[in-house]
Amino acid sequence: MTGILNTVVNASLISALYALVAIGFTLIFGVGGVLNLSHGATITVGAFTAYFVTSVLGASIWVATLAALVVPAAFAAVLYLGLIRRVQDDPITVMILTLVTAIVVEEVVKILVGTQSRAIPSLLGGQLALLGGIQRNRVLAFALSWIVIGVLFALVNYSQTGKAILATSMSNRGASIVGIETDRMYLYTWVIAGALAGLAGVFLGSIQTAGWAMGRSPLVLSFSIVVLGGIGSIRGSLIGAYIIGFLEVFTVSYVDSSLSGLASLVVLVVILLVKPEGLFGRELAE
Repeated sequence: MTGILNTVVNASLISALYALVAIGFTLIFGVGGVLNLSHGATITVGAFTAYFVTSVLGASIWVATLAALVVPAAFAAVLYLGLIRRVQDDPITVMILTLVTAIVVEEVVKILVGTQSRAIPSLLGGQLALLGGIQRNRVLAFALSWIVIGVLFALVNYSQTGKAILATSMSNRGASIVGIETDRMYLYTWVIAGALAGLAGVFLGSIQTAGWAMGRSPLVLSFSIVVLGGIGSIRGSLIGAYIIGFLEVFTVSYVDSSLSGLASLVVLVVILLVKPEGLFGRELAE
């Protein structure tokens, strides 16, 4: 019984991080209608920003976490303003450009730090005396993830900017008619997604380690989560993150650790065949 409870706790903790990643991914698609294949690389940017701030500059992990919010957000803003805005009406070109960007980021990281994984200091040391010991760092990452998600939900649903973002996601032309600057809303979503990915990078790097390809697995999981929850649905991404997170952890714990990532891909294929609009997405129309 203790083993099952421990697995449930681990799945709950990691699913909150998956939600951070997936919500940013679905924001960009829901508002701009494009897939950002550099989203995983932004996680890597956040993790290694924290690594350099702590190891090179000697700053605390909390200063590094703040930097890991700002730098990936700036990276996403530059990417959008410098490249994506020019071709945002061509989703295929956007996919190619963001894929190339992801490859460039990975190569730069390999040049700077090599292929060996790097450790990022924990935000909080020690363990809780529960279920054989749970790292306080994991619990704190879970709590901070939910705080950030809650703030984002409040921002989107109750602020003027959030309502403008929602309006843009529903109809670009309609939003423009009522005076909303849609390009600015697109920029906001890229910045928010970048900050969320950067924060997730710090959490993942401090719980596990940071490596040049650390963003690949979260990106694949984001595809599965977003398709399962419904493309463009923040609520769907949150619920999908927990479904995929639990499925991943239970598969690794009770089936075979080598199958990590396979379960989510199976879910992706099944959902595309059975319910392509996802749990909370709108029906596809010709």
